[in-house]
Amino acid sequence: MDLDAVRTFVAVVETGQFQAAADDLRITQQAVSKRIAGLERELGVRLFARTARGAQPTVDGQALLTHARELLRAAERVRSAVIPGRRALRIDVVSRRIVTAGVLHAFYQQHPGIELDVVTLTHLEADQALAEVSAGAVDATFRSLRAGKAPDGLRAARAIDDRHNLLVGPRHPLADARTVTPAELGDYPIWMPGMTDSEPIGYYEDLASAFGLTVDTIGPSFGVEPLLAELADSPRLATFLGEGSRYLWPESYDLRRIPIVDPIPVYPLSVIWRADNPHPVLADFLAYLRTNYAASARDDIWVPDWAR
Repeated sequence: MDLDAVRTFVAVVETGQFQAAADDLRITQQAVSKRIAGLERELGVRLFARTARGAQPTVDGQALLTHARELLRAAERVRSAVIPGRRALRIDVVSRRIVTAGVLHAFYQQHPGIELDVVTLTHLEADQALAEVSAGAVDATFRSLRAGKAPDGLRAARAIDDRHNLLVGPRHPLADARTVTPAELGDYPIWMPGMTDSEPIGYYEDLASAFGLTVDTIGPSFGVEPLLAELADSPRLATFLGEGSRYLWPESYDLRRIPIVDPIPVYPLSVIWRADNPHPVLADFLAYLRTNYAASARDDIWVPDWAR
């Protein structure tokens, strides 16, 4: 159904005259008549009766009016959902369990009136997520940019340094440690199965090379819950967990979350957005990141050379 014809129909009903509707729509009266005639042919009914007072909707016209208005409201909702500046701000946090989701939640708590879509492009590799930003499908994403600078047309700023924790079960030799150093982890396998994105895989390869660690990213992932269950039962397995990540497990697992220090390995995350993005809330979000989550330049922080 032609939305212009539906919009014209509603305008004629509301003004009571074809010419007045034409003036409101900034088209000719002939165009109004043509649209109404086309709509009547499509529906197979007369929509207006000409009277001395102007154009009055017929019984069929009255029946159509409520639905026509709802159709126009639905069309406006569709436009608002996809046009930057009118639709909700769309931020890809990659996963709702990690630090980026917590950061976005904190921003929303300070700006509760904004329209916000929390997007999780968990299964897209970094270059695919950046393509979504370039296309305008999302307004911003968080990635490490290990491969280099952001593509043309995009801007990036290192925003979050997510510190690593070690997660182990109660029978692990390091279970009672208050902190651990990277040097102490050389004898224990770090198990992070199911990774497919070359960006985090490359980061953990750099981390393993820098400190002589064994980080195993090979093998299928059966989800977070099976991983936590295996850690709880294992006397040797451990995994890395971002300080800002949030996971829940049964109290009986007695898992231990241990900060890694001297130095503190961090996963460097940049926020990436399109330079010409006009969304009014995006600037507020970027300013919030600069103010509250500036990446650290401390000497006790370790990041790979490509992130310096």
